[in-house]
Amino acid sequence: MTHHTKQQANTYGDPTLLRRLGWSDYFEHQLAAANSAQGHAARVVSVQRNLFLVADGRKEWLCSPAGRLLHSQNGDYPVTGDWVSVDDTVVTGVIPRRNILTRGEAGSRGNRTGTATREQPIAANLDTVFIVCGLDRDFNVRRLERYLTLVYNCGLSPVVVLTKADLHEDPEPFRTEVEDIAFGVTVVLVSALDGRGGSELALYLGDGRTIAMIGSSGAGKSTLANMLYGNDIQATGAVSSSVGKGRHTTTVRELIRMPQGGMLMDNPGIREIAFYGDGQGMETAFADIAELAKRCRFADCSHQHEPGCAVLCAVKAGEIRYERWESYLKMRREMQYLSERRTKSTARIEKERRQGIARLRRRINEKNK
Repeated sequence: MTHHTKQQANTYGDPTLLRRLGWSDYFEHQLAAANSAQGHAARVVSVQRNLFLVADGRKEWLCSPAGRLLHSQNGDYPVTGDWVSVDDTVVTGVIPRRNILTRGEAGSRGNRTGTATREQPIAANLDTVFIVCGLDRDFNVRRLERYLTLVYNCGLSPVVVLTKADLHEDPEPFRTEVEDIAFGVTVVLVSALDGRGGSELALYLGDGRTIAMIGSSGAGKSTLANMLYGNDIQATGAVSSSVGKGRHTTTVRELIRMPQGGMLMDNPGIREIAFYGDGQGMETAFADIAELAKRCRFADCSHQHEPGCAVLCAVKAGEIRYERWESYLKMRREMQYLSERRTKSTARIEKERRQGIARLRRRINEKNK
C-alpha cells in the first residue's frame, strides 16, 4: 500500500473496524483514485426516506443526503449496503460500488411486456444472495428461475434456501428438483424447528461478508435471520392457511451485524420479479438451453419452430421440461424488449442531439446573412 493510500485510509476511518463491515481493497483503491480526503467512510446500514443510518465500526448515526444527491440522475443515490463519504451528519457522496442488486419497479409485470420502466435498487456491495423459498405453497421452480436470472443479471452469486423443511417427512425431492434447474448452485434445506441447514449457511456469514435475502412474503426470511442470529431480532408473521401468503413483517432493508462476523440483510417480500437490466443472467440461469442452442442449425434460432432446432428436439424428447422451455421463451422476450427499448432510447437521444446541432447551425447561418 502506498503512503498516499495509507494517509487516505487513516483520514477515512480505522481500516480494521471498516473491514468488519465489509470494507476491502477495492474500496480503498476507489478512494485513492478519487483523490479526496474530506469526511469519513461509513456504510449505509439502512435507508429511511431521506435519512441514512450509517456505521463506521465504532458507532451508528443518522445522516441526511447532500443536496446534489437528492437531485442526482446518475443512479448514485445511496442504498443499503453502499459505502459513502460522510461529513459530520451529511452524506456527501457514494464510493463506487462493487455490485448492486436491482430489479424492475414493483407493479411492472401487469403491463403488456412484463418489463419495468424504472429501476428499483435493493442493495449494494454484496457477496452472496440467499434466494429464500418456503416448502409450502410458496414453492415454485418457475419463480426460482426468475429469481436466479435476476441475481445473475446483476453479476451476483446465489444460494437457494428452502425453508420449512420440517413440513415434509422427506424434503430431499424438493432439493433435487431445484438442483435440476439451478446448475452449480448450492441448495440448502432449512428448518427453524431443529436448526437444520444453519451451520451450512453460517459459512457464508464470515468476517466482512455481506448477504442479502430475497423471496416472497411468508417464505421465512425473518425466521431464517432469527435462526442464524440465535435470537429473535426480526419480527415474524404467520402465513394465511387460506391463501398461503404471508404478511410483510419486514418493512425496511437493514444490514444486521451477525455473530458469525458478517452482515445479513432481510428484505420486504417480493410479489413481482420484474427485470430491468438486460444482462447475461439467462445464459447462466438456463445454461442447459444455452448449451443446446449452440447446436441449432440457425445462429438466430428462436427455438420455437425452426427445423434443426436442438432445443425443440430436447423438449420433444423430454430432456428439457416443456414448462422450463416456456419459462425460457417468456423471459427471453422480456430481455429482448429491454434491449430494444434501451437501443431505441439511445437512438432517440442521438437523433435529438443531431436536431439540436442542425437548429444551431441554422441560427448561425441566419445571423451571418
